[in-house]
Formats: sequence, structure tokens, C-alpha cells
Amino acid sequence: MTRGHQPAHPSGAPARGSVSIGQVLDELSSEFPDISPSKIRFLEAEGLIQPLRSSSGYRRFSAADIKRLRFILTAQRDEYLPLRVIRERLDALDGTVTGTGTGADGAAVPAVAMTRSELLAAAAAAEDLLAELEDYGLIRRARSYGAQALGVLRSAVRLGDYGIQPRHLRVIKAAADREAALVEQAVAPLTRQKGSREPALRAARDVAAHIARLHATLVEDGLNDAGLASGPAVAGTPQNVPREPPGLRSASGR
Repeated sequence: MTRGHQPAHPSGAPARGSVSIGQVLDELSSEFPDISPSKIRFLEAEGLIQPLRSSSGYRRFSAADIKRLRFILTAQRDEYLPLRVIRERLDALDGTVTGTGTGADGAAVPAVAMTRSELLAAAAAAEDLLAELEDYGLIRRARSYGAQALGVLRSAVRLGDYGIQPRHLRVIKAAADREAALVEQAVAPLTRQKGSREPALRAARDVAAHIARLHATLVEDGLNDAGLASGPAVAGTPQNVPREPPGLRSASGR
């Protein structure tokens, strides 16, 4: 089983995920002296890279993973870009027709493309969970899967630890569909204009970002009403006295 388009690495490393994190450090440390295992793990946690896992759980990096990592590190070092902007660039590259784009070093940056088994391994998920997510429309059933599917599947795995099942996530999918429709409606006048689609794309990203912030604020407000969100310090509360974590009070309120 192989990923999508993954050219052989110039050093001769195979295109599949067979390079250890130590070998990645050896290859990139001369170009990026501050690279470290913790930084690579952080970028993975942020969803910017998705190395496969071996049967024993170790990260295994393909040539495409290394190219993608080099793109991220170059953008941080040379352009001082925040991760949000780098993620947008990677998403744009992942969405190109050819499946590749040009990185900051002029090299092709392949899109993330995984087989079903590779997706399950990368998310440490069970087949029945993925099947349920597909049945409920949270992930599109396909021959290959990208970063979006991996992000949804990983979130579903974590939510499952709290007893939240795919059927519970239908409301989130319905809300996301309505929000996407609202964005589409808001930028419709720009999409009908002749010329570049960039103004419409920029407006769509801006509107979507505002909706996402509003959504997060409303959820936080609901949690605050339920006593499950951290709020500002109450006036008169001694600053050196540890405060009880929200949501852990007894039924009597003490």
C-alpha cells in the first residue's frame, strides 16, 4: 500500500513511510539547527504533518513527509509565518489539481493522500469507527484520503474517549453545513464577478474565521453558564489562594 504521488527523495530514501524521526533530524538539522523531536511532534499535533506509525507505534516518515516538513520549517525561518498561514498554504497546495505544489525551496510538495489502511494507522482508529463516520457523512468514502479526513478521524477517536459516538456528531456536521452555506451566500456577489477568484476566496476565509470565532465564543458561554468554563478572577479573591477547578465542586456548591 502506498500513498498518493510521492517522488523518491534525493538522498535515496524510499517514498513510503520508512524513515525514523532520528533520521529526519539527521537530514534536516544542518539546514534547521533548532529542529528537535518535540518540534516535530508539535507540528504533528497541529495537523501540519501526518507521519505513519509502525506496528510498534513508532513514527515513520516518507519522502513526502520530509518535503512537507522542510516547507514548514523554511516558511517559519525565512518568512516568519505563523502556523495558521502555513496551514492555509499547505491546504492550498493539497487542493491543487495535480496534487502537488511548489514549496519555499522550489521543490514539489505532494498532497497528503492515504489509503484506507494508512488513514486508520495514522489516526490509531478502528475500521468500524471510520465506517460509521462515513455513514453519517462526516468523512467522504473514497479510494484515498487527505488531511481533512485524518483530522476528523483523529477528533472522533479522542471524543470517543468521552463516550461521544459518531451518531452524536451529526449535529456538528449539520451545523457546519449550515455555516458553509452562510459563507457561500455572503460571498456570492464576489463569485459572480469576472476576473480573479482571489477576492471571493479571501472573503470566504474571513467570513468563515469570524463564524468559527463566534461559534467558539457561544460554546464557551454555554459552558460558563454550566460552570464548566474558566472565567476571569472574581473581584476580591486572594490571588495567592488556589482556586478550585471549575466543574469539580460538590453538589452543595462548597
